[in-house]
Amino acid sequence: MSTASTQLPEGRYGRSSDERADRRLRTAAITLGAVLTVVVGWLGYHYVAGNTISAQVVAFSVSDDAVKVHLEVHKDAGAEGYCTLRSQNADAAEVGRADFRFSGSATRIDKVVTLRTTSRGSTAELLGCHSG
Repeated sequence: MSTASTQLPEGRYGRSSDERADRRLRTAAITLGAVLTVVVGWLGYHYVAGNTISAQVVAFSVSDDAVKVHLEVHKDAGAEGYCTLRSQNADAAEVGRADFRFSGSATRIDKVVTLRTTSRGSTAELLGCHSG
């Protein structure tokens, strides 16, 4: 006697349900990957292109109640915005924070600003710049 085969002949009855599920899963993964790539690219572009003001702290000097900060700002012509600075003491407690506004047609502003502090600061840190 011969035993009956439980396997279907190849190519005779179309794809199995496992093959259809694999194809759907692969299509869904490719679509999700493409959408994720577009979203990350869009966010990255708007982060880089949308930030019209950038700055850096060139130098600073401290006194008992203030920190003088030499700030160099680069911006688009006509852009307005502000930069936030803070100072901390030797124990890393914040002793001063302030926003400094910049406007005008100049694309580079080199300015010394005074940040008032509640006690002697030991640092001058640029937290960020924002347009608006």
